[in-house]
Formats: sequence, structure tokens, C-alpha cells
Amino acid sequence: MSLLVVGLSHRSAPVSVLERAALSADAQIKLLQDTVAAEPATEAAVLATCNRIELYADVDKFHAGVAELSTLLAQHSGVGLEELTPYLYVHYEDRAVHHFFSVACGLDSMVVGEGQILGQIKDSLATAQELHTAGRLLNDLFQQALRVGKRAHSETGIDRAGQSLVSFGLEQLAVGKPVDGWARGKRAVVIGAGSMSSLAAATLARAGVAEIVIANRTLDRAERLAQILTEGDDTDVLARAVPMESVPAELTRADVAVSCTGATGLVLAAETIAAALDGRGVVAQPGVDGVLPAPTRAAPGGTTARSLAGGEENCPLDLAAVQPGFSVLGEDAVAGMDAATLEQHAAWVSGSAVDRREAGRRTPEADAELITALAATAATAGRIPERRRPEPVAVVPRPEPVLFLLDLAMPRDIDAAVHRLAGVRLVDIESLAEASADAPMAADVDQVRRIVSDEVTAFGAALRAAHITPTVVALRTMAADVVAGEIARLEGRLPGLDDKHRAEITQTVRRVVDKLLHAPTVRVKQLAAEPGGAGYADALRTLFDLDQETVASVSRAEDSTSKKDRGSA
Repeated sequence: MSLLVVGLSHRSAPVSVLERAALSADAQIKLLQDTVAAEPATEAAVLATCNRIELYADVDKFHAGVAELSTLLAQHSGVGLEELTPYLYVHYEDRAVHHFFSVACGLDSMVVGEGQILGQIKDSLATAQELHTAGRLLNDLFQQALRVGKRAHSETGIDRAGQSLVSFGLEQLAVGKPVDGWARGKRAVVIGAGSMSSLAAATLARAGVAEIVIANRTLDRAERLAQILTEGDDTDVLARAVPMESVPAELTRADVAVSCTGATGLVLAAETIAAALDGRGVVAQPGVDGVLPAPTRAAPGGTTARSLAGGEENCPLDLAAVQPGFSVLGEDAVAGMDAATLEQHAAWVSGSAVDRREAGRRTPEADAELITALAATAATAGRIPERRRPEPVAVVPRPEPVLFLLDLAMPRDIDAAVHRLAGVRLVDIESLAEASADAPMAADVDQVRRIVSDEVTAFGAALRAAHITPTVVALRTMAADVVAGEIARLEGRLPGLDDKHRAEITQTVRRVVDKLLHAPTVRVKQLAAEPGGAGYADALRTLFDLDQETVASVSRAEDSTSKKDRGSA
């Protein structure tokens, strides 16, 4: 059996694909159960975080294992196999171990060196153990990965190379300012009460926010987290819990909001954020080509915030089909338009009135005549004449945000269209991925890589040595049976042998057998621990004519003991 990992992460797939492929807790359980029920796999574990989805399995066939695991990932993620395949990566045997240890040390994280991955690995192992999908291989692998990760953090300065995703996200919100100074005195809303949300709340409390409101679908969990924050010795933050339906009202008075839930749909729609800005007297005007106009105060009559589509009134595009954040003025937006629609769009962009009835009367023949005339003019003049010179566009400075949003969920909790609202700064997984690409690497990363390399070698040696152990045990069991049989024959031939002499003879024969087997068994374990040493177990079985079923029974007994040990831990 061999270790195989199939997965995708922020390094192999765009955030949009990761978001769609995200697995709920129930989907992870079903994936594990279906994986061990499949023919190639006997063990399985899932590592699902905000920026990776990986399926680990012990398989007996590489190609069949890759095909089965890829298919199962596609089925349970809801993303078609053909669409998912280009983003999948595969690691096998030692390469799989190296990859996993690198993940555990934070080398493969979006923020290099972050330590939260260790808690996620621990949770993944606990789930696999609870479902009895983790056997000897994966149990040993995950336990060793946790030790490697802890060693990397204790023996090196990898923590200086990065920080938790929460801290990194808050740094992006603060835009170069110290988080402590930026956050001090602010009001915060934290949506969710899981591990990531709890970390965000604790980080904000230590940074000096004046108030934290915890919102969660299960109010009890929100109340427990609020109590922990209030009773903490290292902060004096005011914390309280509210139901999820109170979030829109809380946003009207909040300065910063962090969301990380397990919801499959949006938790905060763009309209909700726009209404929150309107509730505090700021009109959330959408931006044009990424430039956001300054927030304006609502009129005394209670003018409401404009909707996202308000700035595109009379635009000939079907805005409902346009992706959030898509600029209707960009050249990509007009790609593929027919001439009539393009003319409408050009008139709309230039601020002219659009006569849809006149545009509708245009014919393909008229379009062809226009194109022919343009081509003739271009052939004569050497260029297509400009009917109207584009007027310079005034660049409006981006206003200072009044509401800071951090979305750490996958799939996203906050509508990406919020990026277009004035007065808001949104940092999400996608923008964090872009920012982390330029993050400086600490010199300690090289030291961690050496630790990973050494640990992979040690794990591989231990794994190969363990592979031959059942054969060695079976050999010694066979030798003990031979000794017992010969002593019985001796007793039959010498019935008057007293107990003292019988015991001495028995002990002498056993010492002879142990000495004869000692050097070969020690040496075969050493050889088996080296790369390519798996064949020594087969050679040992052949040389001593060991029964394969006896060896298998030893393996089953060891697995049973291992499961009992895990159950009592």
C-alpha cells in the first residue's frame, strides 16, 4: 500500500474555483466514507481549509487511485471533473509525504509560516479517526506532520516569515499602518463563532478595539465567545452576542467587520452593505473602472443609497449576467456585441441618448455597407477616421473608507460586488492571495525546508522498516514453533529427563536460534529502511518459506492493537 494525495489549492487554482469546490462538513464526511468504500483505497483523510482541499489515501494502485480520488473530489465538490482536472495536483509516496510536511510547517500556506494549519490538520485527523477511515499509515503520517510542524516553529524563526491569515488580513485593511494603532477604539463585528472567527475576535481584542459584537447562527456559541473575550485578562474589550438577523443593524455603527462562516451562500449581500452605509448617512455610489467617487451625505429627505446597478441606468448590457465587479466601460464588456448594440453602448458611454427603436431597425446589410465604407476610407487614408476624440477622464481620488470588511470564508461570505462601493474597503481571500505573492520570505524558510527533508527521509525509513516487521515477526514465530516441536520430540525420546535439564536444553536451543536470526533480521530491517528496500520482505518470505497468511495475520493484529490504542487515547 502507498500514500497518495490528490488536491487543489491557492497555488494551483483560482479563488473562484476553490470557492465553488469548497466542501461542507457533511460533504467531507461523505467523501471519506465513499473513498474507503472504493476499491483502490483502504484509508482516507480530508484536509479542507479556506485555501486548499486535499484528499489523502492509502492505495494499492497508483493510476486507479488517482482516477478514483479525482472522481470522488469532483462528485462531492459539485465541480465537474473536466473543469476540475486542470487545477488538480497529485503527489505519491515520498513526494506526498514531503508535500504534507511542507503544508504542516506553513511553507505551502498563503501566508508563509502561519501556524493555524496545525490546528486544521489535527481536526482532520480527529474526523478521520472518528469515522474509522484513518488506519496505521494516515494516523502515523498526520501525527508525524504535527510533530514536524511544531518542530519547525520551535527550532526556527518561521513565525517571522508570516503570520496567521487573520493578522495578515488586518494588515491589509490597515494599509501599512500598525494594526494596533489602526484598530484602537474601533467598533468591530465578527460573524461566525468557529476557530477562525474566534482567532479574529481575539486578535481584534488584543489590537485594542473598543467593542466586539459576535454574531452566529447558534446564539449560544456567540455568547460563549463573547464571555471568553470579556473575561480575558489581557484585554478590556466590551463584547456581546447578537443573532444573525441583527447584523445589518450592527453594521450601521461598526467600523470593521470580519466574517468567516461555513455558509454555502452569501452572508452579506452588496445591498446590505450599501444600506448600512446609508444608515450612517453615506451614499454608497458605485465606482467607474475601479475609481470610486467620494461618499456623499444623504439628502435631508432621507435619500437612500443607490443600488449597484443605479449607475448603469439605460445601459444596453444585460447587467444581471455581468460578473460582480465587472466594469461595463471596459473593452471586455463589449466584446462580442453586434454593431447595433455596440452603437447603443457607445452612445450610452458618451452620455448620449439611446434610441433603441432606431437601433432595432438596423439591418445586417446596413452594417455591411458601413464596414465596407470604413475599409475603403482606411485603404485611402491609411487609418480609420475618428468621429469623436475621446475626452480625458477626470480621475477622482478614492475616498477614505468608513467601513472595513475582512472576508476569510471559502466560499466567500461577502459579495465581491462590495469592492465597487465607495466608502468601503473589502479584503477577501482573492485579494489576500495577490498580496501574499509579494510577501518577503524569511531566511528561516531554508532551515524549515531542511527540517522537512530530514523528516521525510526518517518517515520513509520508518515506514519501510515497519513494512518488513510483520515478516520478521512471522519468521521468529516460525523459529519458536520449530524449537517447541524439537523440545517435544526430545521429551518423547528421553522421558526421564528432569525439569532442570529440560529447561537448560530448551534455553540453549532458543539462544542458538536467536543468535542465528539476530544478524539477518537486524540487517534486513536496515536494508528495508533504505529507498527501494521493500523487496527484502519478499526475499525473506521466499528464503524461509513463510506462509503469506501468517504474515498478514501479524499485520492485522498490529492494526487492531493500534486502533485500540487510538480509542483509549
